[in-house]
Amino acid sequence: MRVCTLASGSSGNSTYVESNEGSVLVDAGLSGKAIKHGLETIGVDPLDLDGIMITHEHLDHIKGAGVLSRRYDLKIYATEKTWQQLLPTVGNIEECNRMVLRSEDYLEIEDLKIECFETSHDAAEPIGYCFYGSSMKVGITTDTGLLTGQARKHVEGSDLLIFEANHDLKMLKNGCYPWNVKQRILGDRGHLSNIAAGHCLASLISGKTNKIILAHLSKDNNTPELAFKTVADVLRESGITVGQDLVMEVAPRLEPGIVWDML
Repeated sequence: MRVCTLASGSSGNSTYVESNEGSVLVDAGLSGKAIKHGLETIGVDPLDLDGIMITHEHLDHIKGAGVLSRRYDLKIYATEKTWQQLLPTVGNIEECNRMVLRSEDYLEIEDLKIECFETSHDAAEPIGYCFYGSSMKVGITTDTGLLTGQARKHVEGSDLLIFEANHDLKMLKNGCYPWNVKQRILGDRGHLSNIAAGHCLASLISGKTNKIILAHLSKDNNTPELAFKTVADVLRESGITVGQDLVMEVAPRLEPGIVWDML
């Protein structure tokens, strides 16, 4: 398997996942042009994509989905309630390319095996994904205010975890956001803080887990350095040493990150 975040954060989110025979995007929250450029940067032809897996309908996750589907004849996978919300934004999608998912669905795209699970976010019907290729497992959990039971069941023991570390609690509480926005972010249907991400990851990591990508960092209420240090400190308190027991990186906001080859 090969995995790479193309962009991550409130400005737009998209992750590329590839197996031996199949490849998909998880979300397409940039312009079609920007996603095409990101894919080409890592040596991928958009014509080779097999589909787009949508987590939820917020613009930073769907902005380029319609353009890409029409240009490359790509199937879009999303839950029914998410489809109801995203259609006015993504525009006309051929009926044959509208694929409806349910939480805890299982599907296969070529040799790429995919599981869906519910997340907890202020969207119509948000989900996350686990991907299996050969003996590798990749779990992707972002845009969630808490770790749901389904999410825990599915992503625990992943070889690679892409996991939200959205904000630093002090920066958010002392920042310029209106109080109602702060409450939304801090709520169970909001986003995970750095500390919460660290504790969740400590409970999810198994002997198989060797890579973590911290994702969906807030531009205003976090920094890559602070997210990394906070999560690493929490993991160390749980007996897990970053750099020794596993590798961790922070997904770049506006450009592709490291291309992870899962052998």
